[in-house]
Amino acid sequence: MAGNRSRKLVRQSRSLGIALSPKAERYMQRRPYRPGEHGRGRTKDSDYSVRLKEKQRLRAQYGIREAQMRRVWEEARRAEGLSGENLVELLEMRLDALVLRAGFARTIAQARQVVVHRHLLVDGKIVDRPSFRVKPGQTVQVKPRSQTSPQFHVAAQGAHRDVLPQVPGYLDVDLEKLRFTLTRRPKRAEVPVICDVQMVVEHYSR
Repeated sequence: MAGNRSRKLVRQSRSLGIALSPKAERYMQRRPYRPGEHGRGRTKDSDYSVRLKEKQRLRAQYGIREAQMRRVWEEARRAEGLSGENLVELLEMRLDALVLRAGFARTIAQARQVVVHRHLLVDGKIVDRPSFRVKPGQTVQVKPRSQTSPQFHVAAQGAHRDVLPQVPGYLDVDLEKLRFTLTRRPKRAEVPVICDVQMVVEHYSR
């Protein structure tokens, strides 16, 4: 089962042109083109398909369903400021996304699993919803009982840093203590996702 998920993720990565996991990145270095028998051929994408692809890219990097994405989009659209930037910033404040950025997990799927399995405390209380939105000033920590498990022992040693971007400026991370604080709201320019947000805005505004 895990192998099937891994292969699916590699195929999705090649289709979208971005690596969604360390394994997909290694595979794409060998085959930097789309899957399928026509993957190497040149194709002219329509305006709609270009916008759709950017939306799918953003959604895939957070590992969320379309219904979840649309809910966040509606909130971003109603908020002050640029809708596209609001969208990315709201997605980035998800608990699973911040767990990944802090280096507690290697992939967004692993980060979601960490949350669902009730390993995390937010301001001292267990939270098991990956979509939970962390507020600036809140502190997230791995439960003391969970810190002794091999997966967190590896994370505390910084083993995931080789495949993750540098810790963004909106997080204050104490990796040895498996704790981080969201110091402020993320800014789009700091969020390490690959996406033309204007294309996403145009897709949802059509």
